[in-house]
Amino acid sequence: MTATIERITANTIAPAAETTRDVETTRQKATRYVLAGLRIALGWTFLWAFLDKMFGLGHETAAKAAWINGGSPTKGFLAFGAAGPFEGIYHDIAGAAWADWLFMLGLLGIGAALMLGIGTRIAAVAGGLLLLMMWTAVLPPENNPFMDDHLIYAGLLAVLALVGAGNTLGLGKAWAKLPIVQRLPWLK
Repeated sequence: MTATIERITANTIAPAAETTRDVETTRQKATRYVLAGLRIALGWTFLWAFLDKMFGLGHETAAKAAWINGGSPTKGFLAFGAAGPFEGIYHDIAGAAWADWLFMLGLLGIGAALMLGIGTRIAAVAGGLLLLMMWTAVLPPENNPFMDDHLIYAGLLAVLALVGAGNTLGLGKAWAKLPIVQRLPWLK
């Protein structure tokens, strides 16, 4: 009988302790919102690059060089800006239709996924790969022997995916409930 009472007491107390641990602190909540803000900001960075190259909004891409006006989103930089040990590779793919399509679809998909908070794992992998390629296009970087913003953004993408940053100020929770995402968790 004593064992039963001890078990009941232990089981009764344990859920209360778990509830206390599940309460979010102010610091944890602030961290969630800061990471969500960084996710949205980084998403906008990718999405803006897509929009500017697609429509030639005049920030970095003139209207006459817009993709919809026959320009190539990869030719200018890869043909004339690439430098370092991978210069030849980038010169070879500069302006290739397949490179233009992959680059633009990557910018759009990564940007939209991050902005919406869905598919952050895929966006982090694809974005990290794209950023790594951008980093290798100009080696060494202009202001540092090896480090630049591309590598920092790639690291940030990894953090955003690891912490599930799409769940705050995004559609990550609803996305995770979709049957296909439940079957294939890498789609989170």
